[in-house]
Amino acid sequence: MMTTTSTERTAPPSSRGAGLASRPLLKYRTIDLVVTVAIGVAFGVAFLGYGQLYTLLDPLFAAFRPLVGLLTGFWFLPAIVAALVVRRPGAALLAELIAACLEALLGGHWGFGTLVSGFLQGGGVELAFLLTAYRRFTLPVAMLGGVLAAAFEWVYERFAYYPEFSTFFGLMLLVFFLVSGIVLAGVVGWALTRALARTGALDAFPAGTERAEERLV
Repeated sequence: MMTTTSTERTAPPSSRGAGLASRPLLKYRTIDLVVTVAIGVAFGVAFLGYGQLYTLLDPLFAAFRPLVGLLTGFWFLPAIVAALVVRRPGAALLAELIAACLEALLGGHWGFGTLVSGFLQGGGVELAFLLTAYRRFTLPVAMLGGVLAAAFEWVYERFAYYPEFSTFFGLMLLVFFLVSGIVLAGVVGWALTRALARTGALDAFPAGTERAEERLV
């Protein structure tokens, strides 16, 4: 059970919110687990539709195959959103693994290789927030999460899915992975979290508390 210190009891609401939003939160509440699972499930279903879109768009990249890497960042979103919303160690990895498992179980295009990707992508995002000791949940850190997830996933896909690529094509694939990780995962994940906070849906979480404090300033 979480205890409240005398400082927290006497501090004004905005001060309590700032502390909640900035300090490392190591213990999971029930709502944290529920929301982490919900994020994973929601994106796991979305992945099926995105997989179909990926297949439809694939011929457009026939002239320069590494461009397909521009679509990759969407798969990192569960980890980014979970990390920004729940702000507990392991939330990013758990949400990404749930999404990957669900996609595989529902007949996703890449089968159970998706689980390897889920682990690498979630692990990359987790590492970004770990490097800040889970104290910073800003846009730059979210973008770093996208970069690390992209780098880890590239290592796997370069040899599992694109072994025929030349060194140049392989490096260009990495560049497009990184761009997609920054934009589709980091920026979009940050914007999505902010949009949810504006609706009041995240009032029980630090992201919602921060948004409420910004409105008071």
